[in-house]
Amino acid sequence: MPEHRDCDYCGDDIEPGTGTMFVRTNGTTIHYCSAKCEKNADLGREPRDLEWTEDGGAGTEVSEE
Repeated sequence: MPEHRDCDYCGDDIEPGTGTMFVRTNGTTIHYCSAKCEKNADLGREPRDLEWTEDGGAGTEVSEE
């Protein structure tokens, strides 16, 4: 049975057989669901500052008036 993974950057589910696993020299692994997440992490952007991530979109509630 394939193991369930979440993207370490945006929090989305990663389907088995897709995504990228980055292994650091100290042995820790980082899982990315897309090149978009990987590139934003390489640029040093924080996920909480981006609206399309789970951390960034959590605090923005749109009220309809």
